[in-house]
Amino acid sequence: MTVRKSVVIADDHPLFRSGVRQALERAGMFDVVGEASDGDETLKLIVDMKPDVAVLDIQMPVMTGIEVAKRIEHMNLDTRILLLTMLDDKRIFLEAMESGVMGYILKDSAVSEIQRAIELVCEDKHYISPSLAGLLVEKRRGGGLPAELSNLTPTEVRIMRLISDLRSNQEIADELFVSKRTIENHRANMSKKLGLTGTNSLLKLALKNKSNL
Repeated sequence: MTVRKSVVIADDHPLFRSGVRQALERAGMFDVVGEASDGDETLKLIVDMKPDVAVLDIQMPVMTGIEVAKRIEHMNLDTRILLLTMLDDKRIFLEAMESGVMGYILKDSAVSEIQRAIELVCEDKHYISPSLAGLLVEKRRGGGLPAELSNLTPTEVRIMRLISDLRSNQEIADELFVSKRTIENHRANMSKKLGLTGTNSLLKLALKNKSNL
């Protein structure tokens, strides 16, 4: 039996919230346990309800979706955050991913993509709208690796590059023809070598240095 996932929806437009709620209810796999219209109300709702996933508009009153995501990460809550955006903006995208966000969805596509996005983030995978794929692609600049990555082996650099493309451990393993456990060991060793701790710390560093990988 499939376990239903609890979801909070936050957006300052009631009609949009209603559309997302209806899409989730039609899927029959999710329970919308609360709705909010601003960042402060959203944070309180997440703290009280502790949903599996919170679907947040970036541009909310009082606190933005990214600010809420940062608070959630700081509080070590288990709620996965999916951000909704109208903007194809790489700076905002990178800030979002560095804030512990698991998904980034173009608002115009949200209703059609939301079910798949929630399913993936509940498996601790990242989801980016296909129409926003350009945010993950940047022409590599010359000059070699930055100093903070200079002690990585060629294999570790390749893994880092795949991490920056939001590949899961299994996807990286398939790409390199090794086991998932081997990739998990690589990631642990890389984090230790780089002095990293905390959730998504390796991903944050990979995204920060994506253009040089």
